[in-house]
Amino acid sequence: MKKEKIEMVWNQKKVCQKEDTTFLNAKAIEFHKSLSAYQKTPLVCLKNLAEKLDVNNIFIKDESFRFGLNAFKVLGASYAIANYISQKTGQNIKEVLKTKVEPTTFVTATDGNHGRGVAWTAKQLGQKAVVYMPKGSSQERLNNIIAEGAEAKITNMNYDDAVRFSEQKAKENGWIVVQDTAWEGYTDIPTWIMQGYTTMGQEIMEQLQGQKITHIFLQAGVGSMAGAITGFFVNHYQEEKPVIAVVEPTKADCLYQTAKANDGTLHCVTGDMNTIMAGLACGEPCSIGWNILKNYAEAFFRCPEYVAADGMRILAAPVKGDTAVISGESGAAGFGCMVNILQDKALEEMKNKLKLDKNSNILCISTEGDTDAQNYQNVVWRGKYSKFEN
Repeated sequence: MKKEKIEMVWNQKKVCQKEDTTFLNAKAIEFHKSLSAYQKTPLVCLKNLAEKLDVNNIFIKDESFRFGLNAFKVLGASYAIANYISQKTGQNIKEVLKTKVEPTTFVTATDGNHGRGVAWTAKQLGQKAVVYMPKGSSQERLNNIIAEGAEAKITNMNYDDAVRFSEQKAKENGWIVVQDTAWEGYTDIPTWIMQGYTTMGQEIMEQLQGQKITHIFLQAGVGSMAGAITGFFVNHYQEEKPVIAVVEPTKADCLYQTAKANDGTLHCVTGDMNTIMAGLACGEPCSIGWNILKNYAEAFFRCPEYVAADGMRILAAPVKGDTAVISGESGAAGFGCMVNILQDKALEEMKNKLKLDKNSNILCISTEGDTDAQNYQNVVWRGKYSKFEN
C-alpha cells in the first residue's frame, strides 16, 4: 500500500489587502489570571530532539494542563462568554465572576474540547450550556461535557452542519451561539474567542525569556486558533515575524484548498471528514482567521493520519533527556508535520522552502492532551494510525 504524502501549497499572498491583526488584547489574559484555576501551562524545550533534527530549538506549549480541562479551547470560550455578559450587564469583565446575573443559555457545536470549555465557563458563571457534537464524536468527550452540567448529545451531522443546527436552535429559543467560526452578521463572539486564545501567546513570550522564534507550526480546523496566534506574533515581531506554517488533515483541508485556489473566495470541504484529528475535522474556514492567515502564513500543509500519530508517539517517548508531552490527535498534528519535514529526505524541498536550518527556533502548540484516552492508547500503545482502522 502506497504511503500518502504530506502536501504543501506556498501562499501567494495575492488575495486582498492586509487586514487588522490587533490580537494583543491585554483584557483577555487579565481576565484569565483572575480565574482561580489559572496557571501558565508549560513551555517545554525539546533541546535533544532539536539537536537530533539539526535545528537550534524546538518548543512545545503543552495545553493539556489548561484549567484541568486537558485542552486550550476554554481560553476562548471563557473570555467570550464573560465578555458577552460584561457588555450585556455593563459590568467590568472581572466583576462578572463575582456577581450573579440572570442565566443565559449558551449553545455551541463541538467535537469535544470547545464544548467542554463552554460548559465549564457556564457552570463557573451560573449560566446554562447546550452542546451539539458531530457524528463519530468520542463518548468520553461527551461525558466530560455533561459532567460540567451542560445538556449535550452526539448528532448524526458533520461538524459544519452541527454549527448550523446550533444557530437554528439559538434563533428558535433565544440562546446565544458561542462558536469560533464566523459568518455574515456573526463576528463579535468569534473575535473574542480568538482574543482569548492569545493568552497562550502572552505566556509563551514570557516563558521564552528573550529567545526569538523563527518558525511556528499551527494546526487548524476552521483556522481561528491559527489566525489568532499568527496575529499575535505578527504584532509582536512586526517585520521580523516568524515563518508561519498551517497544518490540516488531508480529509479536512479547507484552508489548504482556499490557499491553493488563490481566487479570493473561501473553499469548503464537505462529507464526513472521518479523520483521527477530530478537533480539526472542519470543512468551512473562519473568515476572520483566514483574513489573517492569507496575508501572513507562508505555507499550508495537508497531512495524512500517520502525521498526527507520529507526533503523538514522539512526544510520548521523547529523545533521552527531553520532557515527555501527552498530546492528543489534533494537538500533535503541527508537531508531527514539522518532524516529518525535518527527517524525511523526500520532503527536503519543503524544508528548504521554509528555510529550516541549524539556526531555527521552532514553536508548536500541543492544543490538547489525551481527551479521548482510549483512542490515545490505540495510537500510542497499539500502533494504529486511526480509530477508523479495524
